[in-house]
Formats: sequence, C-alpha cells, structure tokens
Amino acid sequence: MELTQQSPDIEAYLAADEVIDHEHPRVGETATRLALDADTAYTYARAAFEFVRDTIPHSADSGDPRVVWRASDVLAARTGICYAKSIALTALLRARGIPAGLCYQRLVGEDGATPVIHGLVALRIPGPAGWARVDPRGNKPGVDAQFSLEEERLAWVAREEFDELDYPVIHAAPPGVILHALRSARDRSELLRNLPTAL
Repeated sequence: MELTQQSPDIEAYLAADEVIDHEHPRVGETATRLALDADTAYTYARAAFEFVRDTIPHSADSGDPRVVWRASDVLAARTGICYAKSIALTALLRARGIPAGLCYQRLVGEDGATPVIHGLVALRIPGPAGWARVDPRGNKPGVDAQFSLEEERLAWVAREEFDELDYPVIHAAPPGVILHALRSARDRSELLRNLPTAL
C-alpha cells in the first residue's frame, strides 16, 4: 500500500504540539536515554519502537483503567491504548529528528462484527525506502508486531473479506475523532465502548 502524507510539508511530521509534545522534558529525557546505545537513525527508531511496544503495556491487556493521550503523560503513566502508544512513539521519533506521523486501520472488533479503528505509526528513515508503518501496540499471544521497514510486521493485517481496511493517509496530528474519544473518556472501559468506527 502506498502511504500519502496528509501535509505535503515534511516539517509537519517533526512538529511539536499539545498532543505530540516532544519538547516536554520527559519525552526529551526518554529520547536521550534511548539514543545512548543507538548510533544511527535506524537503531534509534528501533529502540524507541521496542521501548513503547514492550515497556508501556496496552491498557486493555493490563487492565489499567487510566486514559492518557498526551505523549509525555503516556510515558509517565506507562499505559495507554494503541492511539496513545502511537502518539508516544511519534513523539520519541520526532524528538530525534525522525519524521513520524499517525496511521490507522479499520478492523473488526472482538464481537466479530463492529468495526474499530486501530492506531499505527508511520516513520521515514533517510534512504530510498520512504515511509514505513510500524505497530507499537504491544505483543501478546496471537500478536507479533516487529520493527521492520522493508516488510510490514503489524499486529494485524486488514482483511478485505471482513471489510477491514488500511487508511493510507499519514496524519501529522491525531484526527479529531480519535482525540475526542481519548479526551472525553473517564476511564478505559468508557473509551473502549466509544471507540471510533471510521475516520
């Protein structure tokens, strides 16, 4: 699938804002720590991906009721659903000058029918590969997402026969429907009941 930038300006994918707040000291400190053992953009991006994937549990897996949506808060709370974890990874990548944005899939929910929107990250490492999607959701039995820029290794592959799809747009900031769901939920249970079903 060919990914398309929502904004033609690559600087939009390096910018800080209220949500992707990579100028916050907590994000900067985390990025600096991760960069200690990373001597290239690729090794840093992989380290940041693995950090978010493996050390920030997905709240639906851990049972954590808290809802966070700002990157610095995700890093502080060490919890979040896929949207929040994607925001945190995007901030960590931008903190080291790696263009990154948010991508989404429409998947079938646990009931086998209701569509849900799943959050991913797109990043661009210098070189010919261009944009690549990664999924920092967090692995569990049946889910094995890996850092791979050549061949996607996402948590789930969208299945056309179930009307699932990959949205090709790389968003510089979370779409309004995603941000509204995160900000308006009092806890994770309410958030999961009100997940967006389309972008």
